[in-house]
Amino acid sequence: MRTEPIISPEGRPIPVARPRHWGRLLAGTGAVLVFGWLVLLLVTNPNLDWSAVGRYLFDGQILAGILVTLEISVLATAIGLVLGVLLAVMRLAHNPVLRRLATLYIWFFRGTPLLVQLIFWYNLAFLFPVLVLRVPFTSVGVKWDTNEVMTGFTAAMLGLGLNLAAYFAETVRAGIQAVDRGQTEAAYALGMTPARRMRVIVLPQALRIIIPPTGNEFISMLKTTSLVYVVAGHDLMTNASQIYKSNNLIMELLIVASLWYMLMTAVATFLQGRLERRFGSDAVRLVRRSVTGRMFLPKVTA
Repeated sequence: MRTEPIISPEGRPIPVARPRHWGRLLAGTGAVLVFGWLVLLLVTNPNLDWSAVGRYLFDGQILAGILVTLEISVLATAIGLVLGVLLAVMRLAHNPVLRRLATLYIWFFRGTPLLVQLIFWYNLAFLFPVLVLRVPFTSVGVKWDTNEVMTGFTAAMLGLGLNLAAYFAETVRAGIQAVDRGQTEAAYALGMTPARRMRVIVLPQALRIIIPPTGNEFISMLKTTSLVYVVAGHDLMTNASQIYKSNNLIMELLIVASLWYMLMTAVATFLQGRLERRFGSDAVRLVRRSVTGRMFLPKVTA
């Protein structure tokens, strides 16, 4: 873009007129008017009790549901991350059995609806009334009543975590495969074992690709926990529904839940941005330089 003024042959600066983009102005004005009209319809709707929204916004039952939502989201994401990394490594393994098992797991959990998986785990007692853990070929062990173990919270944590692992495995696999093959070949040339090569060389460099979709998955998980409503997991949506079933303030409680979901999403998005800057391309280059420096640093003996 030109920054220097245009000078006429007489030595006088010629003013440059900025073009007027009337189409952009009209489109922006129209969008603002339509949005304002929709907000006005919602705010002035006589069938909506905004005082009830303010009254239930910090209700104890709502705040307890928010805490459960965060707990389920964090635990399910942790399960998905750990299992997803394991599945991704299995998908890239030379062992054909491990590759096929990982492929089968990913196909199954990506091919069935999440709602079905949640209901399955919650009703596991129909298949296994008692959960038994014992030493093989002996009678030594412990057992639990499945109905007591598989609560709504446990079913939600398992269902969401195992489902996320199938999607996260593909993300990790893509990040691992994006690492320069020269790094892997250099690790092999130095005699590093596959496990050490993956832990020291590949995964630190793959973080730059893995972290952004991981943050997106966690943000999505915050909102996906609303499906826990079907298994009564005492999350935000479940508690909100219990309140509006008793007082019939359906829209007001849905607005309360939506406001809290948007707040949690905004905080998670901010933290995701900080994390991406922390593990950006510059950080990956520092990790690569430090790793290669350690590999080629000569050993000094006394």
